[in-house]
Amino acid sequence: MPFELFLAFRYLRSRRKRRLARVTALVAIVGIAVGVGALIVALALANGFRDEMREKILGGTAHINVMRSDGRSLDDHRDIATRIATLPGVIGATGTTYDGAVIIGPQAAAYAVLRAVDTKSSQALNDLKRSLIDGAVDPLVIELPEPGGKRENPSPVNFPVVLGEELARRTGLRLGDVAEIISASGNLNSEKLTAGQVRSNTRRVRVIGITRSGLFEYDSTWIYLSLNDASEISGTSQGASVISVQIADIYDAGRVAENIKSTLGNEYKTVDWQEANRPLFAALALERRMGLVVIALIILIAALNITSTLILVVVERASDIGILGAMGATSKSIMGIFMIEGAIIGALGGLTGIVLGIIVCVIGNRYRLVSLPADVYSISNVPFHAQPRDVLLAALVAFLLSFLATIYPARAAARVRPVAMLRDSQ
Repeated sequence: MPFELFLAFRYLRSRRKRRLARVTALVAIVGIAVGVGALIVALALANGFRDEMREKILGGTAHINVMRSDGRSLDDHRDIATRIATLPGVIGATGTTYDGAVIIGPQAAAYAVLRAVDTKSSQALNDLKRSLIDGAVDPLVIELPEPGGKRENPSPVNFPVVLGEELARRTGLRLGDVAEIISASGNLNSEKLTAGQVRSNTRRVRVIGITRSGLFEYDSTWIYLSLNDASEISGTSQGASVISVQIADIYDAGRVAENIKSTLGNEYKTVDWQEANRPLFAALALERRMGLVVIALIILIAALNITSTLILVVVERASDIGILGAMGATSKSIMGIFMIEGAIIGALGGLTGIVLGIIVCVIGNRYRLVSLPADVYSISNVPFHAQPRDVLLAALVAFLLSFLATIYPARAAARVRPVAMLRDSQ
């Protein structure tokens, strides 16, 4: 064992160490441990919030949306979806529409988004079934008597719909209830409306299911219904306005989107999930970086205790340093002794902090310690996702800052003159 390492361990465990030096060393270890643990927990929370938001968003929307560049509807949406589904990396494609509306329930009226489901697509139905908490989606499969046809007396017809959980709670609607929907399309876009015009655009719907996606924005506004019924309620054509595309690798969305666009031509445009949610995830990335910087400063403050500890050790061991110098120890070796001692303190604090941070993350996930108001943050609970690279990053930050804190006292020890120290010790 190199004598520098041997002496560093010996000085760290020595019973001759003054009480103040021991206390500062202990404070340094505890401070670094708390800082590392806090950094791991903060990064785990940032990861959990980001992953939860991404999962909820992609659970209710497509990985890639395909639409016409001129904004017109896609009357041949099933043929287009079939072409897209054959491309590499695509696992499914289906037509849909989004249309604003007002739903009137027994307790209140609320703004809603009519989300059309292509009932001929098993993937679209299965995606809806996964979020279903009550009822069934099978009644949505009932089609119009003739493709593109209209029901003779549409006003008394109860169109089957599936509501988001929060929207159902807000309007007071339950399974089997009948409500009225006023579509935002058609003559409601005019500035002046008569009561008859409003009434002609009102349709009755029957609640056949309740869904819970976990994202408040969707659960509080979305109404699922068949593509044909959505077209009839809004008074538009039977075509879809958007093709929702699901892909195997969500991080390959950019390349797949370009492939889709080149296949369909310039008449179509694509928007992938990263582009559609870029401001949100950019804000989350900035929050993560700022958290890293702030907690790194906390670790730096804790690491300064290592400087105080080593300065006290240098003063206490001045005679030993003089003897080492007289025996031929170089300034580099003397610096190494105290830098190793500081690194050991930093490593002990870092390892303790890793254990502390992982324990907090496990407890936080088990007991759901971080709960949020869903109407403000869109999700009700934030999990702790501690990733190995973040744990290593926290430990590396602590070790580097601890190592930097040893430079000044180690250089001060190396500048000690052996003859002067031996003379003063007599």
